Amino acid sequence: MTILDYNQCADNHTDALYRFILKNIKESDTAQDIVQEAFMRMWEKRQDILAEKAKSYLFTTAYRLLVDHTRYQRRFTAFDGSFDEPSEDAGSYLDIQSVLNEAVEKLPPEQKRVLLLRDYEGYSYGEIGEITGLNEPQVKVYIYRARVFMKKYIGKLEVII
Repeated sequence: MTILDYNQCADNHTDALYRFILKNIKESDTAQDIVQEAFMRMWEKRQDILAEKAKSYLFTTAYRLLVDHTRYQRRFTAFDGSFDEPSEDAGSYLDIQSVLNEAVEKLPPEQKRVLLLRDYEGYSYGEIGEITGLNEPQVKVYIYRARVFMKKYIGKLEVII
């Protein structure tokens, strides 16, 4: 990868990478740090990376940094593994986007990540597999389970509207 390729990759993918990380951790400063660290690692390995694989390398690196950060944070916060059921006042929501965001937040971390990569960022199953290190059938299973959870959480659309 040349310096021009690196700069073009930064111009083309920084925003999408930042949105993906931010959607997962909800901390702007930490998301910026992870994006910056991913680009630094890509810069250090630029001689070994093909320009056409730069995006995949970048998202894979950022994903792994995100996983490391999440594991590190779990040491300091207790996680019981349970997810709250939708509240009874779900019908009072006027903003569908806020209901969707709430549902996404309640997904298990792995399902959340693959769902965001697929539905928010538009990656194919194969690309998600490369980024997350999962095989394609497992990616499909996680996305299916995430969508089933979201459907149950949201319930009937008439209740929201």
